[in-house]
Formats: sequence, C-alpha cells, structure tokens
Amino acid sequence: MEAPAFAVGQRWVSHSDASLGMGIVTDVSGRTVTLGFPAADEERTYAIDSAPLSRIAFHMGEEIETFDGQVLTVQAVEEVGGVLVYHAADGNGDLQEISEVRLASQVSFSAPHQRLFAGQFDRNGAFRLRLATLEHQDRLSRSPVQGLLGTRTQHLPHQLYIANEVARRFAPRVLLADEVGLGKTIEAGLILHYQLHAGLARRVLIVVPDSLIHQWLVEMLRRFNLRFSIVDHSRYEALSEPDPELEEEVAQANPFEESQLVLCSLDFLTSHTLAQRDALAAGWDLMVVDEAHHLGWQPGRPSREYSTVESLAEETRGLLLLTATPEQAGEESHFARLRLLDPARFHDLEAFRKQEADYQQVNDVVRALLESGEVPGPDRQAILRQWLGDDLEGLLAAGDPVQAIVDALLDRHGTGRVLFRNTRASVKGFPRRQLHTYPLPCPELYRKEGDVTGEAGLTPEVGFTDERWLAEDPRVAWLEQTLKGLKREKVVVICAHAETAMALEEYLQLRAGIRSAAFHEHLSLIERDRAAAYFAEDEQGAQALICSEIGSEGRNFQFARHLVLLDLPANPDLLEQRIGRLDRIGQGESIDIHVPYLEGTSGDVQWQWFHEGLNAFEQSCAIGVAVFDEVREQWQAVMAGDTAGLRDLVAHTSRLAAELRERLEKGRDALIELNSCRRDRADALIEAIEEEEADARLQDYVHTACDIFGVDVEEHSEGAEILKPSEQRHSGQLELVPDDGVTVTYSREKALSREDMAFMSWEHPLVTGVMDSVLGSGLGKAALATMSVKGLQPGTVMLEAVFIVHCPAPERLQLSRYLPLSPVRVLVDVNGRDLSAVLPHDRLNGLCANIPRRTAQSVVPRIRAEVETMVDHARALAEPEFEPGRDAALSRVRELLQPEIQRLEALRRHNPAIREEEITFFRDQLDAAETAISRAELSLEGIRVVVTA
Repeated sequence: MEAPAFAVGQRWVSHSDASLGMGIVTDVSGRTVTLGFPAADEERTYAIDSAPLSRIAFHMGEEIETFDGQVLTVQAVEEVGGVLVYHAADGNGDLQEISEVRLASQVSFSAPHQRLFAGQFDRNGAFRLRLATLEHQDRLSRSPVQGLLGTRTQHLPHQLYIANEVARRFAPRVLLADEVGLGKTIEAGLILHYQLHAGLARRVLIVVPDSLIHQWLVEMLRRFNLRFSIVDHSRYEALSEPDPELEEEVAQANPFEESQLVLCSLDFLTSHTLAQRDALAAGWDLMVVDEAHHLGWQPGRPSREYSTVESLAEETRGLLLLTATPEQAGEESHFARLRLLDPARFHDLEAFRKQEADYQQVNDVVRALLESGEVPGPDRQAILRQWLGDDLEGLLAAGDPVQAIVDALLDRHGTGRVLFRNTRASVKGFPRRQLHTYPLPCPELYRKEGDVTGEAGLTPEVGFTDERWLAEDPRVAWLEQTLKGLKREKVVVICAHAETAMALEEYLQLRAGIRSAAFHEHLSLIERDRAAAYFAEDEQGAQALICSEIGSEGRNFQFARHLVLLDLPANPDLLEQRIGRLDRIGQGESIDIHVPYLEGTSGDVQWQWFHEGLNAFEQSCAIGVAVFDEVREQWQAVMAGDTAGLRDLVAHTSRLAAELRERLEKGRDALIELNSCRRDRADALIEAIEEEEADARLQDYVHTACDIFGVDVEEHSEGAEILKPSEQRHSGQLELVPDDGVTVTYSREKALSREDMAFMSWEHPLVTGVMDSVLGSGLGKAALATMSVKGLQPGTVMLEAVFIVHCPAPERLQLSRYLPLSPVRVLVDVNGRDLSAVLPHDRLNGLCANIPRRTAQSVVPRIRAEVETMVDHARALAEPEFEPGRDAALSRVRELLQPEIQRLEALRRHNPAIREEEITFFRDQLDAAETAISRAELSLEGIRVVVTA
C-alpha cells in the first residue's frame, strides 16, 4: 500500500477522533505529517505510513462551508500544487474560487460516501436498522390506520369511527355527545393523538372542570402518551415571586407558552384575568372543552364561563366540545354550544329552530327508508328531490339505492358534520348491573356525637378518630366479612374521603389480614400506579382496592366485577362516575354493586332515592342531574330529617325521570346516530389495526434497535419483556428507557389490564424516538462489510446503495399519502452490473460480517475510486424508478384532492355546516402538494460496501 501524498494546506479528518473536526496539513517532514485542528485548538503529528487520516474532497453538487460561514455549491474542482480549489456558486448563482484551506474546520458529513471516506462508518447492524426504519416509515405513512395504532384503548367501533372521521379533517370543530360510559374522553384523545401524530396540530389546550383535571391528565398520559402540563394558580403564584436577577424576563413569561400541550380548569380561567389574557395570546391549533353543558347561555346574557370559552374558540382553529347531554338543558342551550363551533352558521336562534323542524322531516324519511329497505315510491321521491335535486336520479341507479340516498342525506343536511352522538341503545357491550343492599344498625357513637342527617350524614365517620369509628361502625366489620367471602374475587371499594380510605386500608391489611391497596389523591402518580398494578396482579396481587372519590377518577378497573359503595354521594353524576370505574363497554360480565347503609341516616334516604326514584344503580342514569336540579329543595328537606316526605320525593323523582327518559327517546336522531358510527367502516379500521398488531416486525425492529443502542432485552412474562440500558448504552439514544429499565408488552389485551406496562406500538414515543434518532443522524449511512462466496474472487468490491425520494414539505401536507417514500435498493459491482435480484438484502445480511475497524480504516482509501464509480452506477440504475413515481404521485394527489374539493363545494350549497375554511384548506393542500412533488429528487440515503474475502 502506497503512503498517501500529503501537501501543506490539504484538509484531512481523523478516523480515531472525529470530534477534532477537519484538520489542515501544516507540515510534511520526512516520515511524519503535522495537522492543525482549529475546531479543537490542537495540533497532532502522525507517521505518514500509518496515519489514521482520510482525505476530504467534495464533488460537484455538494455543499461546502467556508470559515466565515458562507455556504456554496460545488460546480467544478481542480488541483493546484496538491491543494484542491473549488469553483462554487453562492445563493445568487455567482461563482467563486474557494481553496480548501478556507473551508470551515467544523464539518458534518451528510453524504454516505463522504462519511465512509472520512472514516465515519458503522457496523452492519446499523445499516440494516437504517434501511428497516425507512421501509417501516414508508409503510406506516400509507397505512389507513396511521395515527390510531398507538393508543391504549379497546377496539370499540363507535370510538374508532368518530376518531377517524373527525381527526382527518382540517381544524375539526365538532360536538362529541355520546351518552355516559361510551367514552367521549377516549374519542377526544384518539382525535388529539391522530392530529398530533400527523402534524395537523401542534398546540393543544384542554379546558375542564376543576374536579376532572387529574382524570384528564392521567387519561392522556396512560392511554395516549400525551404529556400535558397543568397551568393553575400555583404556576402564577410562582411567577409573582421571581428571582430578582430574572425579574424582567419572568415578568414577561406566559405559562401557556411554556408547553405545546396545556391542561387547565375552566374555573381558573374564568376567575383569573391574567391567565385568560395569556391563554388567548398563546395561540392554539386545537381546544377541547369537557362538560360543555355547564356553559350557561341566554340570548344577550352569556355566563362568564361561556364568554371565556367563546373568546378562546374565536382564536382557535379546531374545537372539540364534550357533553353527554346535548339537548337535555333545552334547545336554547344546544344552540349555544353549536354557536361556539360555528358562529357564522349558528347566529340566529329562531332560524336554528326552523331549520331543526325542517331537519326532522329528513330524519323521518331516513327512518322510513331504513325500516322498509325498499326503493322509495313516487310520492317519497318527490320529497327527496327537494333535498337532493337532480342527484336523486343517480342515487336511485346505485347498486344499493337506499344506502346511497341515506348517505347523501347524511352528508348534506342537518348537524351531522358537527354533532356526533352514540347511545347505549345503539351500542352494545355493556354489563348488567345487580344491586345488593345491606341495612346495618346505626351505632350510638354517630347518634350521640355525630351528624346522621343532611349531606354530612352521608359520611358520619368524619370528625372521629380512626380508632373510634373503625371499632364501632358496623360497615367495617361487614366489609371484612364480605371480602373474606369473596376471597377469589377482585373488589373495588369507594368512599368519599381519602382519610376514610386510608384508615380502612390499614385496618384490612394489618388487622384483618386481607391484601389491599389504597388509592387516593394524597398519593403521587407513581404511588397510585404501584397500587393499581398491585391490584391488577392475578396471583399475589391485592384483593381489594380502597379508593377515595377523587382518587378513583380516570382509572379503569373493569377486570373487577364487585363494587362496594361504603357511602353514597349526593350528586347522581358522582354515583354514575363511581359505577363507571367497572361499568365500561366491553366489560363482559355483570357487575355486582354492594351498598351497606346505616338505618335511619342520610345514607338510608339516599339509597332509596337513587334506587326507587332514579333507578340509578341498575341502569345508566343520564338524566340524574337534570332531575336533581328539579327536586333539590324537596331532597334537602328529606335529608334534613323530614322522613315523612320520602315517599313523595321518590314518587316525584320517578315521574320526572320517566318523562325525561321518554323525551330523550323521542328525541333520538336516527340520522345523527347513523352518522356517528357506520359499522362497516369501523370494522375495516379494526381489522387493519389488528392485522398490524399481529405482525412480528415491530418486536424485531425494537430488538434490533436495542442491540445497536446498547439496551438489554430480558424476558418478563408471556407477551412482556424488560428493556434495560447496558453498560454499553449509547449516550443520547433510547433516552425514554429509564436507567432502572421499563417493562413493555406488545399485546393490547395485556396492556389494558396492566397499566404499569408500556404498550409498544409503531406510534409509541420510544419507537418513534428511535426512528427519529436513526433518520435524524448519520447512523447507518455508511457501513463496510466482508463476505466469502464461492465463485467470487477475493478482493471483489460491491456497493449496496439505498435511495429515497427527498421532498422537503410541511408535515401537514402528508405527502407520504401520495408520494411513496419506499427506499430504492440497488446492489452493483464496479462494472455497473445490477446484482440486486441475485443478492436480495436479507440474503446479503446473512452472508456479511463486520470488518475490524482498524482493518477497515486501511481498506477505505484503497477502494475510494471504485466506490465513487459504483455510486454513479447505482444512481443511474435508481433514476428510472424515480421519474414514473413522481408523475404517478402528481396524478394521485389530483385524483384524491380535486374530487374532495368538488364534493365539498357541492355539499356546501345544501349544508351550511361545510365551512369555506375547509374548502380553502384542500385547495391550498393541492397547490402546495403539486409544488412540493414537482421539486422532489432522488437522494442517496445509505451505502454498504462489501469486500469479498
């Protein structure tokens, strides 16, 4: 091997220490060469024959940067006295002569062959990981269920349908109004997850009642891996006492701008003027408002809460309103919420009332069509023509004319695009509820020293020491015996106060010998996680979980079927929330609700009112709060001791409940319910998700990444494993794996019952983080390997090249839907022969072995000319596959977007719910996509040089 020819002024890099940057030859003397490394402020001398150095030479089309920061594009290269002179163009196209002496000393090699020549190459595994990442990214970007894969949720058709329908819209503004227990929070989370994953939204604000802050925080993190920051009084109090040295900077801080995902309470926003101003100034892509029926509004007299949300809604592109009672508070209140979604359309209450009356006719026709299943006769066709015009003829000629007509009516009329509502009557899968009551004598302790009437009488133990009430309250002994009788069953116990839960759990654990865990608001999130995990364990886990009112929010314990209500809440919604911890869609079994009550106390009155008046234990009670508001004064009198009025209260409550339920049933909207879950589309989504989850490629990919990044994989149990950093962990890689490891599962079923395990999917932050890390760095861009194959002469050099389509464009354009990002792989030899089919990638992997780094560094300079030649050959072979793909992408984007624009324009003539903003969005999408695709070009993404032995 000849010694390299050094000359003063040449630029070289060190194989052994790339952090030195680009060195410049300052002296060549005898058998040594000296280089200065300005970036590291060092000078080093090497033996010429064994110098671990690679010559840096840029080629036509590549960018160079001068020491003064000027970036230019190489047009031609010449050598003068051993030193390279680049003829390079600046941004204006003007040519300059740049000697390599003037190049910047800090250099980052992006082109794969540059990295190889600079000695920055990796092992075979890194190259395989890079290609696998490109292939998976391409496949996932074209998946019909992109954005819906990474959520820890059940596959419920109505939820997935709504999420898919709403999330794909630009700046969706809708009202999610499913009945209690159907999962509006899950639907909102699915929509958020999709919009954030697809880049359609970046900044999100969630506004909820104060009591639901923790529930939303937990749901978003546990189910969707979305980390929201809470902005509340404490954040502003921290700003009011700043560090004197930072006073000016802190005074200008806006807490709402410190995070992309923010959660706050409506009470806080309404009462805090500065926070309200800051929230308005921060700017949001999407806002979610829960319990939207609490936003009071009358013409000309909006409540403070309504006005606060209205101000934010005007400044926010997308808006999701959540309520289980869209019309129970009256037509006026329903109009007020729709007005927040689209004030341009819903601007006049009387006009809305008339439109709703007309819409009811459409609803009646749809019901009749669906019930008969027959093509409408002449009379009904005349009515349909009023709404569908000349389009009716084409619809009647469709393969399924009834479904075609119904679909057209769904698209064009009423609030179907802005209101989604599923009911328990239309969605199956809820468990049966069974009530068991246990009358117990009221102890003298409470009668003499406590309060057994009024709301205070619902929790008579408050105010007494734990020793006293635990010893005398018969509910404690009853609970102990009940748990022992149900020793093979999991039991959730809920009581109003954390102090009660803590005392009970300690009693059961230490005195009764019953495995139990406490779950309340005084515990940290980690402690609650541990308690939930202990309760979820089958064999050695806790039998009972003792929860407080707030501590039970936001958790799903549907693997248990026994619920003990040690006390009863005053509010019917809180009762429904308690039962809802177990009564979830898909529960599978009936749930047993156990209610021990003290005779002659408020608890005695409350269970009768709940059961006999509202039937709130054995049925979901969507009308509970509305009835409660009507009978509140009568209820308060009975609770205060007027037991003679109990029968009248129960009878009055029962009548009101029946009336409200009948009104709700009559008001059921077949059109809206149809548009809220089209089962065939939902089933197709579920099938696609399950097919993806059944594929073993995700686990293989994670294992490959762990091997490259220095993370050990240990078996945990069936369907689960532990990822733990090894001593060789690469700094900055797989940062989401904590030092003490993380337990993961690839099974959705296991993830739903074991919330302490991370549910791995292609959209889990750990996996997307790996992909971003691989593609955002030079990892695997260049590799060197050896193989021994009969028939191939030792020293034969081949190049495996990977090309991708480079098309810079905003993420929101989602160009991967039209322009395939599939990597193009080419295997060539130095003569330009295409060996791709002879040696596919997987087969080549099995033949290749790593070359020791020291040996590889000595090989690279000898094969440089051959590699440069093969890169040109590979590009020539890849180009023919690129051009047709770009033309097809342009056709595809027009085929997909132009009909959608035309459809929305046509629909808008019939349905004002189609906003002009939506049509403009698709027009802009089409223009921007066409421009971006026309500028797309083929880019070399990675190379592996294979030398036969």
